Formats: sequence, C-alpha cells, structure tokens
Amino acid sequence: MAQQRSGETREKLLAAASVVFMEKGFRDATVSEICKRAGANVSAVSYYFGSKEALYQETWRHCFTESVKAHPVDGGVSAGAPATERLRGHVKALVGRIADEDSREFFISWMEIVNPTGLLQEIMKAEFIPLREKTLSLMRELLGPNASEQQVVYCETCLISMCFHPMLIKRVNQRTKNFEGPHPVEDLDAFIEHVLTFTLAGIAAIRKDLPVGSSSPESDNTPASKI
Repeated sequence: MAQQRSGETREKLLAAASVVFMEKGFRDATVSEICKRAGANVSAVSYYFGSKEALYQETWRHCFTESVKAHPVDGGVSAGAPATERLRGHVKALVGRIADEDSREFFISWMEIVNPTGLLQEIMKAEFIPLREKTLSLMRELLGPNASEQQVVYCETCLISMCFHPMLIKRVNQRTKNFEGPHPVEDLDAFIEHVLTFTLAGIAAIRKDLPVGSSSPESDNTPASKI
C-alpha cells in the first residue's frame, strides 16, 4: 500500500510539473508551486527526483512518452505497407501529437526554445533523432536512390514545417482565446491529406528531374506522377 501511494505521489508530481513547466518554463517554475498543485510536501521533489532540474527532465520525458503512446509514430500503419501509406501514418501521428491539447511536451519544448536552459538538449536529441531518421528514410525511399542527401533533407524539412507551423498556431489559439491571427486548422483529416498530396507532388516534381533509372523502391513500374 505504501509503495502504491509512493507511485501515486510521483505521478501527481509529474502531472503538476507538466502544467507548471508548460505555463512558466523552467526558470519561473517553483518547486513549492509544483508540490502545492500535486498536494505533496515540498520535500517530495528531492525525495522522488533529486532536484528541480531532474524533475524538469523527467517531466518532459514522461510527457513525450505519453504523447507518443496516444499518437504512435507509425500512425497505425504497418511497416510492410506501401511508402505512401507509411508517410500518411507518419504525418497523421505528427499532426495529431502537436495538435493534441494533452501533449504538454510540445509547449514545454517551446518554452525551452524561447528561454533555453540546455537541460533538455540531450533528452530531446535522444527522442527526436530516431523519429527524424524515420522521416528521412521515407523521403529516401520515395525520392529513389539517385536523389542527393540534400534533396532528402530539404523534403524532410518542408514536410515537418508544413505540419509544425499550422499546429503551432492552433495550439496558441487554444491557449490564447483572444489571439488574432490566421484561422487555425479545424479539420485535421483534411489537412493531413493536403499535406500528403502537397508533399507527394513535390517529390514527383523532384524525381522527374533526377537521372534516368531513379525509381522508387516501392515499385519499379510506378511513374513519378503516381507515387
């Protein structure tokens, strides 16, 4: 029973910390406020995490893990599906994860970018690099073997940017009700399909200018315009 209560206290601290760090960033967040929101003694942070810095790192990791659990990276598409379907699943997961109001790691990350501490650098690298590699791998597959690495990286950058910026506006609108800016994307499914169509059209245009014999690993008989 004591062990169960201990686990509950730790979870409450993580939940409270995720809100406080999301709202205030690391520097303006206080251990006392986090403990107050969690209904825990102020010494609980030291007991469970060792320090405010360690709590910050563990909070981001916890939030990211929960976000990926809610929006699996593959978007529910099997590894054996055609590359276009795997790309659709990838975009669905990315858009869903950023747009989800419960994905607190997004704004914790944003606060870290605005007022960097360096505390999340290694953790974020460890989590994001494998995700980025999956996207780059898909770009290589869709562009074909004759595409340069620069073309692969540019396509990946454009795809991520298309997903990130509109969802950032959407999240800001969710938090700032009086925000006067571009209208947020409301129909996520329609937006995902648009991003996919736009991305594949761009890839087809690039493939058209590649040397003859550059074909998609997905199908040697698939014309670029039909990717």
